[in-house]
Amino acid sequence: MSTQKHFAEKLLQIKALQVNLQQPYTWASGWRSPVYCDNRKVLSFPHVRDFVKSELANMVLEHFPDAEVIAGVATAGIAHGVMAADLLKLPFIYVRSKPKEHGMGNQIEGFMEPGKKVVVIEDLVSTGKSSLQVVDALREAGAEVIGMCALFTYGFPVATEAFEKAMVPLRTISNYGALMEVAEDQKLVQSAQKETLEQWRIDPGTWGK
Repeated sequence: MSTQKHFAEKLLQIKALQVNLQQPYTWASGWRSPVYCDNRKVLSFPHVRDFVKSELANMVLEHFPDAEVIAGVATAGIAHGVMAADLLKLPFIYVRSKPKEHGMGNQIEGFMEPGKKVVVIEDLVSTGKSSLQVVDALREAGAEVIGMCALFTYGFPVATEAFEKAMVPLRTISNYGALMEVAEDQKLVQSAQKETLEQWRIDPGTWGK
């Protein structure tokens, strides 16, 4: 079994990933979705947490061996980023969605020298908008962002285009395609439902309307 399918299976087991065509979930954006992914649950299961830590560290070593700093996306990417940075023995920082409105007004927390090669750790990539805002903040601070690693991506075309435009290579432990394969293997979805689920992935903004 591939790593992508193996991790999707783990996420389903701990109910971090859930598929429900009968009662779709509503995202903060207002989108209706037959799939919900909550990677924060990973932190509550030590064996899955260790798997994620190891996979993220290996991903950085394999795809971004020049990394000098690991940056977590606040808040969900912080814990995963810290674990990977600890295993890699690299400095860690984290980036808020916007600067603090009090104190020092920081958006980037921790110490980073300008010019450092940074890999961003994200928990989940949907449209890519919030993830790439973090990349923009790091670049404005003088960082050289060489890539991003995430636990899971829905693989939306809009995200693929956004990452290509921003020139940020994205690597993930698992993805929507792997989830669909495992869900079908486990009879969570029927073959006839796969077309509906693929329609959602291609155009999530209008799905279910």
